[in-house]
Amino acid sequence: MFIGEFQHNIDTKGRIAIPAKFRTKVSGGAIITRGLDHCLFVFTSKDWEALAQKLIALPLAQANSRAFVRLMLSGASDVELDAQGRILIPDYLRKYAGLSKEAKVTGVYNRMEIWDTAAWNAYKSKTENASDEIAEKLGELGI
Repeated sequence: MFIGEFQHNIDTKGRIAIPAKFRTKVSGGAIITRGLDHCLFVFTSKDWEALAQKLIALPLAQANSRAFVRLMLSGASDVELDAQGRILIPDYLRKYAGLSKEAKVTGVYNRMEIWDTAAWNAYKSKTENASDEIAEKLGELGI
């Protein structure tokens, strides 16, 4: 399980340190891909395989299904931890997420998310300000 948020820098080669408490979960490799809200998703190989199976089962005839499958699968890349516990984020993914130097690595149960720090702060502030409304809507869903 990935939980928490951590501040890290991206070096000039595009590498970012994975938080120490997450490293054992991705020590055998991981998959990084475009996420939603212009962040990056990082999955363990096992969780990625489970998600990929669900994605390829979506109806091929529906344009939204095809678009989402393309977003997730075509943007995916295998990554491995180096000796310092870093992964290399491909250039096209850094551009997608607007990553430059400072980044937030957040744990979201079955995945990590990598955000540009300013984008994360804006997103978090917006979400915190709407927390009562969000909670009410989730209550309608039985959560």
